[in-house]
Amino acid sequence: MRLIIGGAHQGKLQALLAQTGWKSEDLLDGETCSLSEISRAKGINRLHRLIFRLLREDRDAAAWIEDFLKENPDAVLICDEIGCGIVPVEPIEREYREAVGRICCCLAAKASQVQRVFCGIPTVIKGDRL
Repeated sequence: MRLIIGGAHQGKLQALLAQTGWKSEDLLDGETCSLSEISRAKGINRLHRLIFRLLREDRDAAAWIEDFLKENPDAVLICDEIGCGIVPVEPIEREYREAVGRICCCLAAKASQVQRVFCGIPTVIKGDRL
């Protein structure tokens, strides 16, 4: 499994597509895809939005993603960094922010490679170089 992180609109998806030759359609969108089709994905873009959906449905997002990775050990996960800035007022927003951070920490520990993309430039922070 590979994890790609970075701020919103920093070029994470474009960096992956340039590295792999994939098309954006090869990845599922965590915000809009059906949960049943995720099990057959090469990867998930906007993982943070999938986590939000799972939390809103009162599901264990960490367990769900762990099950997904058992079926898709070579998947690529792309996730926005959402922990910076003002602490949200709404409890669900704080829970969401904490869940994304904790899940990404677990994913980074298990990943064969972790990249951070900033201003369109990918930097490998764990694993093999690009």
